[in-house]
Amino acid sequence: MCAPSVIDSVRRTVSRRELFGAIGGATLAAACGQSTPAEAPPESQRQPRTFDRIFDLTHVLTMSIPVYPTLTRPQMNQTSSLEENGVYNNDLILGEHTGTHIDAPMHFAEGGLTTDQLPAARFFAPLAVVSIAARASDDPDTAVTVDDILSWEQEHGRLPEGAFVAMLSGWGDRIGDADAFTNADEAGVTHYPGFSGDAAAFLCDERDIVGVGVDTFSLDTGNAEGYPAHRTFLPAGKYGVELMANLATVPAVGTTIIVGAPKHERGSGGPARIFAVS
Repeated sequence: MCAPSVIDSVRRTVSRRELFGAIGGATLAAACGQSTPAEAPPESQRQPRTFDRIFDLTHVLTMSIPVYPTLTRPQMNQTSSLEENGVYNNDLILGEHTGTHIDAPMHFAEGGLTTDQLPAARFFAPLAVVSIAARASDDPDTAVTVDDILSWEQEHGRLPEGAFVAMLSGWGDRIGDADAFTNADEAGVTHYPGFSGDAAAFLCDERDIVGVGVDTFSLDTGNAEGYPAHRTFLPAGKYGVELMANLATVPAVGTTIIVGAPKHERGSGGPARIFAVS
């Protein structure tokens, strides 16, 4: 509390208008050792953003979004409405690996980090987009290779330290057609691009990355046996992001990825909101 003498002193040095305005209120509060609600600064005084472009790399999680063949389809049940209850609410039932989502190391590595244990600093990283879209349009089983990474570096320079490497295959254009996205043959084998095991080992052993992403269901190709990419990236402490969207709109180099990862305990992954900024 302010002593009466302090308040009287402040009032004698500022006008009534100043006292009850933003400046006077702050002056009086400072003299009293009290805090006041902060007012938004004028437009000209606001802190400038350090980026000009924002890319949303996240698919809308609809209840009809393609789901990996062995996983549960998502469900959304409305439990209250504004008209009847004064509040709108839905209950969601979905697997951790639904829609645009993260794979935590624990997903494939005993003792690996879970979603709540991954350091937040790893979710902000230089983004490198490696396109194999031209090949993938003719060959759905194609994969990111070591040569693809080296070719990218010849054009754009060595991968930055702590980079996040994303595969652009063009598969995101199929998101509205679950059959085309899954692309299973008569024997039930799926066909879509991913990272090769050799490329995964190269990125983990020869380059400094925090994680990798794909615009398909899986870090591995659809027809891969034994999940070689998963079993290389995740045990090495890297995380993955699958079903990324809009990668064709992002420059191959020069942006920063922001991974809005979930933080539930013991998570092997979870739906995530992904951005890139530049």
